[in-house]
Amino acid sequence: MKISILTLFPEMFEGFLNTSIIKKARLKGLVEIECIDMRSFTTNKHHRVDDYPFGGGQGLVLAVQPVQDALKSVQQAHSHVLISGAGGSTLTQKKVRSLSEKEHLIFICGHYEGFDERIMPLADEEISIGDYILTGGELPAMVVTDAVVRLCEGVIRESSHLDESFENDLLEYPHYTRPAVFEDQATPDVLLSGNHENIRTYRLKESLRKTWLKRPDLFKNRLMSKEETSLLIEVLQESLKNT
Repeated sequence: MKISILTLFPEMFEGFLNTSIIKKARLKGLVEIECIDMRSFTTNKHHRVDDYPFGGGQGLVLAVQPVQDALKSVQQAHSHVLISGAGGSTLTQKKVRSLSEKEHLIFICGHYEGFDERIMPLADEEISIGDYILTGGELPAMVVTDAVVRLCEGVIRESSHLDESFENDLLEYPHYTRPAVFEDQATPDVLLSGNHENIRTYRLKESLRKTWLKRPDLFKNRLMSKEETSLLIEVLQESLKNT
């Protein structure tokens, strides 16, 4: 996979691209990530990439020309162009999986007050990472890149993804490690039992419990198995006893 990030601030990505899993994936040749400085494409004699909005208003608007020319420099027939914006579909794990199957992702990072509206049709898809305002599109680009790269083949073992939160419309079960007891807080005995079937059942039940308590909305998208339904009933009964 190749990811091209069009930005006015490529220096923001230096630490991100050279740390942890992203760095390892790049060194192994599993993903190619490049940052394109849109400022270098401006034809403005003062090297400006923004201007005041027509009709007045606060802030500066990112101009079409440098964005379009930067995009043309990397875009191929198979490229999928993303742009972050408040009107985009909310990023989900399902969407991340879909994006991870693309050959080439291009992310246009906005800045200032926003985009000239004529930039929007240049993108294939508008993405939102949440209902809040950021200074620019660099952080959303990092979020999307991180989420996508870890799903690329060979970056992380596929088995490691199976129980992760949102993969199965459930939150992941709680984890414990050494020491078994810390300041009177003990690890559940079942996790120390060595009985793999009991551990599997416990983890599934705790995943259901955590989802019910924190994100019950996720159950709307999930077809429950008989085992899951039975365990969830147990969770609800236990909750009633504790109230």
